[in-house]
Amino acid sequence: MLTITPVSENALLCYHDGVADLSAQRKWWAFADASARLPDVAESIVGMNNVTVFARPDADLHALADVLREQWSHTAAADFQGKHIEIPVHYGGEYGEDLAAVAAYHGITPAEVVARHTQPVYTVFMMGFQPGFPYLGGLPEHLHTPRRDVPRTQVAAGSVGIGGSQTGIYPFASPGGWQIIGRTELPLFRADAEPPALLAAGDTVSFTLASLTI
Repeated sequence: MLTITPVSENALLCYHDGVADLSAQRKWWAFADASARLPDVAESIVGMNNVTVFARPDADLHALADVLREQWSHTAAADFQGKHIEIPVHYGGEYGEDLAAVAAYHGITPAEVVARHTQPVYTVFMMGFQPGFPYLGGLPEHLHTPRRDVPRTQVAAGSVGIGGSQTGIYPFASPGGWQIIGRTELPLFRADAEPPALLAAGDTVSFTLASLTI
């Protein structure tokens, strides 16, 4: 069941407690797209199992919430296929400081971690945390790894990490607690590009092996 709650004087958070899988996320994409076209809506932002709807200044939030509930009941999962991007990764060594720790956690070799990480085709569930940061669904369960107990104060731009059941890429240097297994030289965000972010929700990603240092 959809829950809608105000999070500011002009924004509504729409969410439910279901599993954040690809099928569910496809419905959220469709819901965000449809809600963004409503006359009282300025913007809709997709999250993981949620959409934040920003209303125009003169909108009645109570009336808008009723419209959104009705819209949700008629929304079907989006039949959408974005672009596919291959991302070359330098795994291990100075680029992937946590590769050995991830391997040890799963009782496998670093090379096997890389083999498992490069096998799937991932889907961008949502963008967030940083401009251009993709949250990728499709990480095999046998690579699910808890975040670091002590986050790093600095993670390099392009770092590829595992955080729980997801994998992602840091577009910019920042603090972070994901397990860093490699790094890509491919820019994820360029202010002079149109669009500036390389990836968008619904795109698919394959990681390829550029190098491996053990």
